[in-house]
Amino acid sequence: MIAVDANGADRGPAAVAAGVARSGVEALVFGPREALAECGPRAEIVHAPTLIGGDEEPALAVRSRPEASIVQAAEAVAEGRCEALVSAGATGAVLAAALLRIKRLRGVHRPALAVVLPTLERPTLLLDAGANVEVRPEHLVQFAYLGACFMQACMGVERPRVGLLSVGEERAKGTPDVLEAHRRLAERAEAGERTFEFHGNVEGFDLPRATVDVVVTDGFTGNVALKVMESTSAELGRAIRQQLARGVLPRVGGLLVRAPLRRLRERIDPERIGGAILLGLRKPVIVAHGSFGPVGIASAIRLARRAVDEQMVERTAAALAAAGVLRSGVGGSVAQQR
Repeated sequence: MIAVDANGADRGPAAVAAGVARSGVEALVFGPREALAECGPRAEIVHAPTLIGGDEEPALAVRSRPEASIVQAAEAVAEGRCEALVSAGATGAVLAAALLRIKRLRGVHRPALAVVLPTLERPTLLLDAGANVEVRPEHLVQFAYLGACFMQACMGVERPRVGLLSVGEERAKGTPDVLEAHRRLAERAEAGERTFEFHGNVEGFDLPRATVDVVVTDGFTGNVALKVMESTSAELGRAIRQQLARGVLPRVGGLLVRAPLRRLRERIDPERIGGAILLGLRKPVIVAHGSFGPVGIASAIRLARRAVDEQMVERTAAALAAAGVLRSGVGGSVAQQR
């Protein structure tokens, strides 16, 4: 069963309810009962009208308001009543609730927010996309394993290629932390690392080209890069629509390319992916975009279900332990939930 926080989405709890029904996945839905009538027969509703907004201090709000829907949903996962968490609410509140209730995998320095980029060629995972503004080399190394295990479990990539985002492809370019992370990852590749293939440095223009399967960076850089890509994609689509609407000939041409453009839009639509996933926790946590409608919410719930079914967390813990990259030599157990 998937725990779903129905509060905080831009289109309201009713849109989340429609997404729950559309997913076809068994869910425990937390939100205002009166708005959740359309959740469908596979959903159980818990009346939880209290919302933690994006303008509140996340950790303080989570600690002081246990009745909030996101806190109750995270608690259901921590207690084992649900197997994963999905929310389209404020990202800070979701992160705080997940960290304080579900908690990190033992030995993980910091969880990372990972996003599958809407690229044309093949899926590319970007992490961190905003959870950690500043990171150390050991964090970036762990991110490489977190991202690779997600791509294996949820995207079917047998041996993902991992790139380190920098200002040049040469191994001598980048900040001191990037240089040190590159050295450590390169040493692991030379020693026969099998979880992933280390590609080396990648640059900003490699992101839309999907030259690697996983792009590793800090949360500040990743968040900026993600928003630039999303905005550019949206503006390009708007410009194309404007040009096709000008005059008779463009409109006729628009009719001819309507089907290909629709297929292209579907391929790069973020709602098809389901949102970001918080990696490094003891259970899967999906952060759906607040603007998502029922289609995006349904995709997020199915992504959570797939992460559970493919044992993404267990596989990640095993890979981190085998690689010896856990903090202070801690084992990768996922058994202790409290």
